[in-house]
Amino acid sequence: MLSIKDFRINHTSSCCLSDNCRPVFCFALSSSEPDSVLAKATINMNGWSVETDSQVDILYRGKPLKPFTKYTVTLTVVDSLGETATTSSVYETGYLGSDFSGKWISDSSYVFREAKISPKPMIFRKHLSFTKPVKSVKVYSTAMGIYDFLLNGEKVGKNYFAPGFTSYAHQLMYQCYDITSMLQENNELCFELAGGWAVGSFVFTRANRISADRQALLADIRIEYEDGETEVIGTDDTWEVSTDSPILMADFYDGETYDARIALENISFHNASNERIRQNPVLIADYGAPVIAHEVFEPKTITTIGDGKTIIDFGQNFAGVVSFKVKNANEGQEIVIKHAEILKEDGDLNTLFLRSAKATITYICKEGEQEFSPTLTYMGFRYISIEGINPADIEVKAIAIYSDIEEIGSFECSNPLINRLQENIKWSSKSNFVDIPTDCPQRDERMGWTGDIAVFAKTAYFNFDMSRFIDKWLLDLRSEQLKTGGIPNTVPVQGYGFPATMPKMAIDFWGDAALMVPYADYMATGNKSLLEKSYESMKKYVNACKFWASFGFGQSRYIWHTPSIFHFGDWIAPDVPKMSQWQGRSKWTATASLKNTSSILSEVAEILGKDEDKSFYRGYSNKVKDAYINKFTNGEGKLKEEFQTGYVLPLHFRMFSSKNQAKAAQNLAELVKKNDYCIGTGFPGTPFILFALADNGQKDTAFAMLENTKCPSWLYEVRTGGTTVWERWNGLDENGKCTINDDGTGSVPMISYNHYASGAVGDFLYSRVAGIEPIEPGYKRFKIQPIVGGTLTYAKASTRSPYGTISSSWKLDGVKFTLEVEVPYGSTAEVIMPSGHKNVVTFGKHRFSE
Repeated sequence: MLSIKDFRINHTSSCCLSDNCRPVFCFALSSSEPDSVLAKATINMNGWSVETDSQVDILYRGKPLKPFTKYTVTLTVVDSLGETATTSSVYETGYLGSDFSGKWISDSSYVFREAKISPKPMIFRKHLSFTKPVKSVKVYSTAMGIYDFLLNGEKVGKNYFAPGFTSYAHQLMYQCYDITSMLQENNELCFELAGGWAVGSFVFTRANRISADRQALLADIRIEYEDGETEVIGTDDTWEVSTDSPILMADFYDGETYDARIALENISFHNASNERIRQNPVLIADYGAPVIAHEVFEPKTITTIGDGKTIIDFGQNFAGVVSFKVKNANEGQEIVIKHAEILKEDGDLNTLFLRSAKATITYICKEGEQEFSPTLTYMGFRYISIEGINPADIEVKAIAIYSDIEEIGSFECSNPLINRLQENIKWSSKSNFVDIPTDCPQRDERMGWTGDIAVFAKTAYFNFDMSRFIDKWLLDLRSEQLKTGGIPNTVPVQGYGFPATMPKMAIDFWGDAALMVPYADYMATGNKSLLEKSYESMKKYVNACKFWASFGFGQSRYIWHTPSIFHFGDWIAPDVPKMSQWQGRSKWTATASLKNTSSILSEVAEILGKDEDKSFYRGYSNKVKDAYINKFTNGEGKLKEEFQTGYVLPLHFRMFSSKNQAKAAQNLAELVKKNDYCIGTGFPGTPFILFALADNGQKDTAFAMLENTKCPSWLYEVRTGGTTVWERWNGLDENGKCTINDDGTGSVPMISYNHYASGAVGDFLYSRVAGIEPIEPGYKRFKIQPIVGGTLTYAKASTRSPYGTISSSWKLDGVKFTLEVEVPYGSTAEVIMPSGHKNVVTFGKHRFSE
């Protein structure tokens, strides 16, 4: 029997509101018959129909869609055996570019000029009742700031931090809430607004009022009556506002202060005022992956230190908030909860590395029993301290919050430390995928650093459904790209100027996100439309890089040798201690980057049928490759100045000649052995070092490095108690204690215990240890070619492609090797055994041995 397992519109299977007038469809199938093959699929919507044999990236090309309309989308599939299956979904449009009826409103009596803090939260109110029967009531809302929407005192929706973090100068998302089933005879609508990213303090300089002078609200209440009439009540000066909210303070870095004694019904309101916001973004229905609550943690240990301070360990480092229930409290009693990733020697929280972030919840109690969880801030933590209440009188749990990205991948092997590494990689991903891809979730940063996601994207797509999350972020990247092609180091920029303030500036590997991320998406999902949207941005960026490499004569024109202060170089490479030394390697990293990005651009140009660009950038890439080899090596596979990343990048990007590739890999292996199989690479090299070894005849060295437990290594972090991936390899000593201290200069050492970039080794676990790798985009055709090495006796992994689940599971029993694979409907797999024997298989489960 033929069945439709999944039908997605705009990369989601749930019915959603969208302003995309060209929705994209994909679907996954299954059949009880192994010989079944898709013959045709028919999609119908709004009088438009398409017949196709494709399952992914099918674009709507019908007549224009109308605002505020629900369209039924039907999918009918027929296979080669004559079996059919049908399903349907609903596609609902929003404003589609039309204007809100409401106007931006704020509180003009509130003047916010203080530096380095966030504004006082505001609360807006509107009373709503009806004189005749209603069919539906929907609220469309957005804000400058972040908001919670409450109806009759209850929060509506499950989002945190709406409307979301975007490039506010260019686009701003709005949300839609169907409140029909929640309505009473008389209703009170409230919006609680904090400063968030737009108005509140942000980046490590604690800039504020970046996008607006104070919070502002825009909303429409759209009422459809049973008699067919439609009424829209928009925000205007008849709405009420107050800054006397029970939320006294809300800031992403400092936390939240809440006074439970202040009841909404006792707040003094006054009329709101019309607000002219400084920016004019395009308003678009929420197109990302909203931040929501996920896993809940109970305390692992509860201890008391000092003068009654309670310390709780939740057993996992993560991004989120606490939620607590107070059994009995006195009015005015103050509970203070602080957060940290690690403890000090005395058992108290180590908050040094938070820098200026206070990461504190202050709760002022009303009388009796009560519950609370903050909704307008979040922290990165494993441990909390509680003061101001007897431990017996409070029950605390913790809630992980991150974007609504579905977990689609798993990896397991015979080495339990590697299994824990896989969990650490996932948790660092979750902790940093909070509406944008951040660097860390705890200190006064949490910015959209482009370099981290550039090198991590392939690993992310193995573990999670990243499509909507990345699509949203790449729109901001394209929006904020400099006219001359450079990419800001953080996206959205939002208060952090470099290199946005530098004419034409481009930064290798960080700016490479403009190509590496959409190309990773394409290979994982088959989403060609994203390449089409990104192509001009890709080309502008590569041309900017070309410009900076063009100064000089002869082959020097292909060596990117601008001053190292304008690069990150081999960032945080543990084999050299100083920032200047990391940056000093920029000639190598930048030139290899230029080869890689121009090569990717040539491939994308070929995919999109841009033959002239394909030829030009392929030729340019080869010239950069030759220049690197001639400038930095002896022509025989040996670097004139040896360091791990200097070998890793040209090996992985196939820059050496075929006769010198193996020699270069041998030289890298020698460096690794001399370094006791420890990591010596920084951000650019760490994701690729195991590939550079294992793919070039140095499998044993690669696995020795992977399974190494000495510092610096991936498994050292695991062995010393890490539950996430760290920013720096020496975060804890052999006993799991932090020995990094303030050096007395007033500069706080840079160390985060939740930094996902080095977790890019996850790509190697999936694509080499388990052997799963796409050959054609979206895994239409893929290979399973496990590499057996080290102490491993089994490994198994799975990931969900657009066609369905792909899995690889192998076992080594003495000299007998057994491999089981699963191929989804519509895909073809090339299964290559360790002996080199190859099998080509299609839909179903297959078993091989030798």
